[in-house]
Amino acid sequence: MLADTHVHIWDFSKASYSWLDGNTSILNRTYGIEELATEIQSAAVTHGVLVQAANNTQDTDWMLHVAAHTNWIAAVVGWVPLTNPDATAIALKQYKSNPYFKGVRHLIHDEPDAQWLLQPTVLESLQLLADAGIPYDVVGILPAHIRTALHVAEKVPQLKMIFDHLNQPPIATAERFGEWGILMQEAAQHPNFYAKISGLGTTAQVGSAWTNATIEPYVSFALQQFGVQRCMLGGDWPVSMLAGSYTYTWQQYHKLLQTLLTHQEQHMVKYANAADFYQFQ
Repeated sequence: MLADTHVHIWDFSKASYSWLDGNTSILNRTYGIEELATEIQSAAVTHGVLVQAANNTQDTDWMLHVAAHTNWIAAVVGWVPLTNPDATAIALKQYKSNPYFKGVRHLIHDEPDAQWLLQPTVLESLQLLADAGIPYDVVGILPAHIRTALHVAEKVPQLKMIFDHLNQPPIATAERFGEWGILMQEAAQHPNFYAKISGLGTTAQVGSAWTNATIEPYVSFALQQFGVQRCMLGGDWPVSMLAGSYTYTWQQYHKLLQTLLTHQEQHMVKYANAADFYQFQ
């Protein structure tokens, strides 16, 4: 079995996606889950996790609706108003009864302040997530985002957090591993930090010219630091199409893991860890 822990959908008739305003790339259109119907078979994906694409409840509600009507979607990482703990508590109570609501994310990389998560109100809301056993996806792009997450771990030690896209390792500059590596190594010492191997083709910034060899040093580093028990895979569709097809992305991940891991270790990274982290069967 294979779990894709990072799938996006967006529909402009259902929610507002401010980060796409003025976007001139292929991403600036509606993307529906039905577009992956054929490719998940060629990629051998059996389970999927929908991940928020907007800081609003409309996006979350749409994902939950799609999950309920799509047999291979197993979980949803939604959004709640973290700057308002009272509203967060109400939202968590509302979503608790939905069998697909399994995680929370906020587009922190679009916030001017890299320490956005350290606001007292946000920390209070993150504590509510921890108390409810709901993990948090960290979508960071700067070393400062890793440092912020480390501070969050100090203040809310029970909160499980996962670094989406490995928090953008320096693949494009071929740096090994610099400040990113030092901070990720520190994060790996905290047992509640996990690593999502996803979006790395896009991070390489060479279009579809990347291969498994391009990302191998950074994937190996993540596996070594976090261990096979705390790593999982994500396709990052449709953003990943900026660097090749969905099937191509998964072909590269399959080839790479076959050279790095045993069959049992591959099962953990490809499925078991995701099922445990996002609480699906």
